[in-house]
Amino acid sequence: MTTPRLSLTLGAATLLLAANLYGATTARADGGDPSVPPGTEPSAGAPVKIDPTDPDLKLPEGATLAEPKVLDIKSVVEDQSGDERREDTNADVTFALQAEVLFSKDSAKLSAAAKARIGAIADEIRKQNPAQVRVFGFTDNLGTSAHGDVLSRQRANAVQGVLDQDLNDPNITFDVRGYGEQYPIADNSTEEGRKKNRRVEVTFPRTGS
Repeated sequence: MTTPRLSLTLGAATLLLAANLYGATTARADGGDPSVPPGTEPSAGAPVKIDPTDPDLKLPEGATLAEPKVLDIKSVVEDQSGDERREDTNADVTFALQAEVLFSKDSAKLSAAAKARIGAIADEIRKQNPAQVRVFGFTDNLGTSAHGDVLSRQRANAVQGVLDQDLNDPNITFDVRGYGEQYPIADNSTEEGRKKNRRVEVTFPRTGS
C-alpha cells in the first residue's frame, strides 16, 4: 500500500512549507545589508530524511561524473542614464559607450566630454596591462547597411585614436572593427533600443594585475 507513505511525504512537505513561510514573515530589514539573506535561514528541523542507499540516487553502473569546471560569471553595471555600461567576466572587461555621449548625430568627431570618458577607460586598461585591446563600433538599423558599416568603423577608429594617445604603449595592439547594425543588444523597433545599439565597445583581457 502506498497511501501512508504518500501522506507522510505530504505532511513533511507541508511542515517544511510552513517553516519557510514563517521565516519569510518574520524576516525584516534593519536598514543595512543582512548577514543572511531573508528566506535562507536554516529551518528548525531537517527536511525529509534521505536514504543514501536508495538506488535512484546512485550513478548507473559504469557511469562517471563530468570533469569539474569554473563557470564564467558575468557582472554588468550600467550607469543611471544608460550612457555607459561595464561588463566584467573571468576573462575580459568590456566598456560600452553609447554613441550619443561620444559623437553628434551621424558624425565620427569626438566631443571634449567623450575624450574624458575614454580617458577613464584608458586608466582601467593600464591597470590590467593587456597585450591587445579590441575597439568595435555598432549602429542601429536605420539608414543603409553600407552607411552603418562605414560610420561604425569611423567611430571605432576615433575612440582607438584617443586610447592609443592616452596609453602611449607600443606593446599594446588594437583590433578595430565596424559592425554596423550587426549584433544589436536591444530592440531596434524602439528609439530606446536603437539608442543602446548605437555604441562603441572597448574590450580587453583581465590579466589579474
